[in-house]
Order: sequence, then structure tokens, then C-alpha cells
Amino acid sequence: MNLEQNYQNNNPWPARDEQQVLFILDVRNSTEEQILRGWINHHGTRDNNAFDAPQVCIDLKDERTGFDSGQLVMSLALPDDTIITPLRVVWTDAEGSAITLGRLRYLVTGDPRKPSARRARTIAEEHPERVHLVAGTPDTVANLRQRFEAHHRVEDESAQEEFANFVARQAAVVLDISERQVRGGRYKVPRHVAATIMANGDYNREVQRLADEQGRSKQELLKEAAGYMKEMVSTPSSFWLDVYARFNTFCLGLGYEEEIVYDQAAVERLRQTVRNNPAMLLWTHKTYLDGMVVPKVMYDNDFPMPHMFGGANLNFPGLGHLLHRAGAIFIKRSFQDNELYKLTLRYYIGYLMEKRFPMNWAFEGTRSRMGKLMPPRYGLLKYVLEACYETDARNIHIIPISISYDIIRDVEEYATEQTGRGKGAESLKWFIGYVRSLARPMGKVYMDVGEPVILSRAPEPGDNLALSKIAFEVAVEANHVTPITFPSLVTMSLLGAAPKALTEEEVINDLNALLHWAETRNLRISEDFNRSFADQMEGLLGIMIDENIVTRYDEGPEVVYGIGLNQHPVASYYRNTVIHFFVNKAIIELALLKASEQSEQDALQAFWSEVDHLRDLFKFEFFYAPSEEFHQQIRDEISRYSPEWEEVLGQGSAGFGAMLNNMTPLVAHVTLLTYAEAYSVVASMLARKEPFESLEEDECVNEALTYGRQAYLQRRISSESSIGKLLFKNGYKMLQSRNLTEGGRESLKAERLDLARELRELLRRIDIIRAIGVANRNAAP
Repeated sequence: MNLEQNYQNNNPWPARDEQQVLFILDVRNSTEEQILRGWINHHGTRDNNAFDAPQVCIDLKDERTGFDSGQLVMSLALPDDTIITPLRVVWTDAEGSAITLGRLRYLVTGDPRKPSARRARTIAEEHPERVHLVAGTPDTVANLRQRFEAHHRVEDESAQEEFANFVARQAAVVLDISERQVRGGRYKVPRHVAATIMANGDYNREVQRLADEQGRSKQELLKEAAGYMKEMVSTPSSFWLDVYARFNTFCLGLGYEEEIVYDQAAVERLRQTVRNNPAMLLWTHKTYLDGMVVPKVMYDNDFPMPHMFGGANLNFPGLGHLLHRAGAIFIKRSFQDNELYKLTLRYYIGYLMEKRFPMNWAFEGTRSRMGKLMPPRYGLLKYVLEACYETDARNIHIIPISISYDIIRDVEEYATEQTGRGKGAESLKWFIGYVRSLARPMGKVYMDVGEPVILSRAPEPGDNLALSKIAFEVAVEANHVTPITFPSLVTMSLLGAAPKALTEEEVINDLNALLHWAETRNLRISEDFNRSFADQMEGLLGIMIDENIVTRYDEGPEVVYGIGLNQHPVASYYRNTVIHFFVNKAIIELALLKASEQSEQDALQAFWSEVDHLRDLFKFEFFYAPSEEFHQQIRDEISRYSPEWEEVLGQGSAGFGAMLNNMTPLVAHVTLLTYAEAYSVVASMLARKEPFESLEEDECVNEALTYGRQAYLQRRISSESSIGKLLFKNGYKMLQSRNLTEGGRESLKAERLDLARELRELLRRIDIIRAIGVANRNAAP
């Protein structure tokens, strides 16, 4: 084999005095063994080594069958100062690019980076540049034994074999580090995880404790735990990482533009963060494709593979096989009462955090069916932070990531679900149909990285208040970095005018006003936002027209645009992706109107009372800053329109009119109308019940779906977008928070009627804001 130059380039022999050297050769076949022995002998002969070094051959990469460590057990009887040096042959692809890898044909022909003995010999003879010889960082037997005894169980009858397996695992780790210098950081994967956890002394003591509590044998529990590990522990490999990368690129490329829009500098900061700290990447969840976006961006930027948590519902044949080998951790939907499962999961998570393998998942738990951020789910965050606490992890970084799309295929399904229809079960057939449905133009994908929430250390297990505060901070930052996109502003403009259509000039004026408002407040606007709106009218808006979200009529003297027939729920979804930016302004508009209808001396008090009232009314819909900070945000926003706003407020309706005319664009009607109408439906429905009647959530939702439909047909609510299960569920929570759902007391009838009247009054004020907005648009030049 023509490997002379390869041998010359580096020396496998460690620096030493008179110490013995033991080489561990990681080999899969006879050709690799021959190459590594030739490398050792080449430098051994040249350097006149005084004695031969023992050489042990082990296949360190086969995690399914474990190690054949018999030879290593005997070799570790060498003196404690013996230097152990692991060696490996790394093969690179002929085309030399990660983009060309992951081809399914390699399942038949074999991965070119793992050639057979015969093929490896041919490569070495004809393409020696594809052969790379790497040595892992050497260590002494004494140091390795000390580390082993500090963290692993030591039992007399198996101590030597356990130590040999530990040394083999450490050899695999240092060789992987050296191999990544050749292949890249994207191939950093955890190795021999289950074996490491099973050998962990602390884990074994915890299992023994459970065995004593449950009256079972430790071996029985360890066997059960091994089954859990086989189910949950991902087994990634370079080949399947490449396959998954190609799969992600394929699926996203069916409907979206090739390049995901993100800030390269933010991604580089993210690289440093996950390299140096225990890290979690928590992303917003709008579609099944979300789980492809973060891994694709990480892969394209040569990041270590992020482990992704997924529900067992996605672990079906085909997709489950791929995801499990590309970093997915499938966990049971419910395991609250399974202490062994929780213990095993905690140690697995702790291992990944300790080894700096970032984890990522959708912290909302499920896809947002309404576009806006859903309340965070605490389950996974709780278990990860508990694992961090147990391993005493420090400087934990929780990084919010906002994933956004111009158009989302799933929104039609969400709108249907919200009417009360069920969702189909996930299966391979379903997934194939879903992927096929992506093959239509849908614009661009955006990934925005927020500022990390940094914990000096994890809170104590059971500290639910600390957990909720952490989740809240993540949610607020995720909202903060969600970008304003063209579809979100277009739908906001057209929904604000609905049922009226707008001319192209009116749409452009609306977009300019909304965009200017956002820019003056330094809100996140997509870097790819095209401010040439006239050009967009045939571009991205054309896609929205093709999707029937927007309708275009051009047979009159002017081209006009409106929301498509029966498309208000779909259009509302896109509007809702940025609605959080406008909530404070909407509250100000409604509070100003309320204050203007009071006496001059009570106006200021009425304003702040209404601000707090609206904040409380919609607390199940939006994330607010703490009260004091929230009040300052309100002051800052209203001061932009009139620095002397408190004095102007005392002027009554005249002052209100002057201030409101200066607050273009008005947003209360397009921001809060949907929620106010939905709440009005559940409140009116409850007011019809007798005081002794109680109301359960499921009953409330089911009745509200039918009652809401009637209200829409009677035009007591303005849009079908105000009819939906999630809206009514939050409406029920609002009723429950006011102690109105549990029947009993005689005063309940009056209290329920008062709330229904209160919401009708709120809708009246929203209609006034809408009317003023229409008048302002008509008065505009």
C-alpha cells in the first residue's frame, strides 16, 4: 500500500522517558489493522525504540455488541505508568464534501467512510489522500484507574473487566475528538452512553435504593432500565446524520426557498455558547418542520448534533428509525409514576449536559394552533434542570429560538381542528402524505436566536415557582426575537379592514405605517423583509392569493385586496405570529377611550384601572412583563404620542380625540377583537345558566362551538376566527379565575350577567376604535 507519505506526516508514539507504551488499535477489518501496525513499526524502527509496545485490536465503534475486551484486560496488568495510546484510520469520501454524503445508495454499496477490507486496500493503494491516521490523547494506566474508581461501581468479580471497558470507552472518546479535526464538528456524537450510565456508581446506588423500596432485586431493575435505555437513548452515526441532513434539506426545499434566513453572527455566538456551557435550545413550535430547521442550520454550520426530544407518537417505522439515529430522544408521553424511568432519563440527560451535547425541543410542547406563542410546558424543562441539579452543572444557558415561516402548510389543518374536528393519528402513511403536501411555494423560513436565560445553577427539584419564572423568561425572549414578516403585516392590515377590501395603495399605506411603528421601537423585523411593497404584490402576496388566504379583484377601476372567503381563521394565524408586539398599544387605546368617558378628575385613575383590568382579562393569552415594568412600558409607549399625556387625558373626549388621531396605526380592533368576541361567547353562554349549575371545561368548549356559530350567523361576532377550541379553553380559564364556573351561591347569576355586559361593553369600545381607524384611513391623502 502506498502510504509512505501518510506515515511520515505524524508519529503515533507518545513522548516518554522509559515508560512502557500500550497501543489500542481501533480496527474494523484486517486492512485497517495492517495500516496501523505499519504506522507504529515505521516510527518504531526509525526512532530505535528499545522494546516493542503491546498492541490490542478492538472495534470501538460497534456500540450494539459491546467490546471484546479480553485482550485489553490482560494488557492492563502492565505497570501503572504505562502510557495508553489509541490509534484509528479515518477514511474520507472521494468527493470530500458533506453535501454529497448521506446518500441512500450507500445502504447498498456501503458508506465510503467505512470501507470493507478489500475496498480499503484499493483506496489506500490508489487514493492514499483519503486515508488519515489519527491518534487519541494518550494517558497512563494510573490516571485512568483513578478516574474509573472515582465515578464507577467497583465489584471484585468484575472489576478488571469493568475497568477494561472503561478504558475502551475513553479511547473511543479521545479518538472521536481527533477524528473531528478531519471530518468536522458536526460529527460529534455521544458514544457508549448506555454502558457508561449502567457502570456509573451513583446510578447503581440509586437503582439499589429503588430496589429496596419496591422489594425487587437490583438486577431485575437494571434489566428493566436497559430496556428503557434502548428505547430512549439515541444512537447517532455520521452516516445517518448525513442522511437526516439531506432529508431535512429535501423536505424544507419542497416548498421553501433554499436558504434559511438567519443572522450568521448570532449563530457564531451560539456556537461559542454551546461549546463552553451546558445548553438547551428551546424553539417555538408552529409546524412539524420546526424540528428540521434547527438541525439543518446546525449541520450547515458544522455544529455538534443537537439532541431533540420527541414524543413516542413519532417513533413509527421509517421516520422513527431515521430520527433515532440522528439524535432524537423518544420519551413516553406519561411516566410520572415510573420512578425507574425518571431516574434513567435524568441520568441520561445529565450525561449529555456534562459532555456538552446541546439539547433542543419545542418548549410549548405542541404546535401553536393560533400562531401566537403557546404557554410553555414544564415537563421536559423540569427533568433537564433536575438532571443539571443532580450533576451540579453551572452556568446553564437556555437559549430561545424563534422559527417562523412566510406560509405554513399546517394552518388549514389547525383551522379545521379549532372547529372541533379531530386530528388524524401520525403514521408512516400520514407522514408520506404530509411531505407530499409540502410541494407548493410557501416563501421563506426564518430562524432567530434570542439572548440566553442564564442560570448560575439549576433550581432545587420541586421549586415550581422558579421553574415557571425561567419558562416565562424564555417565552418573553422568544417573542422578542420573533421577526415581523410580510405575511404577518399584510394579514394584520386586511383583517383590520375586514369585511371591507383595500386598494393596493391603502394596503401599502397600512404596511408603511405598521413598519414605521415597529422600526421606531426597534422591534425584530426580518432581515429579508422587502420594503418594496409594490414588488411584493406579485411575489409573496401572489403565493397568499394562490393559497386563497387573500383574494384579489382586478376587474374594477382599481385593484382591491381582502381576506379570502372563510379564510379569517387562517389569516388570523399569520397575524397572531406578531400580535404580541401590539398588545400594549391596543390596551392603551382601549384604556384611553374608557378614560375619556369618565369625568375629568377621574380620567387618570380610570385609565390605569382599565390598563390593569385588560391585562388581567387577557392574561391567559399573552405574556406580560411584571407589573411595575409593564406600567413603565405603558408610560413609555403613550409618551411617544404626547409627553404631557396625563394632562391631555384630563381634557376629556377632546383630549382623547387629539391623542388617538396621533396614534396611527390603531390596532385594538385587529389585536384584541378575536379574543374579546370569544370570551363574550363563553360569558354569554354561562349567563344563560342557573346559579346552581356548574360548568366544566369540555362542556364549555363544546357548547361554545355551537353557540359561537349561532352568534356569528346572527353577526353578534364579526368573524369565524373568533370561534375555536383554544380560544374557548382560555375563555373558560378566565371564567374560572373569576370563580364563575362552580355553581352554588345565589349571587352567581348577577355576577355572570355582569361579566357578559362587561365584555359587550369592551366590544363596543373596540368597534369605536375600528371606526376611528376607518375614518383616519379615509381621511388620509
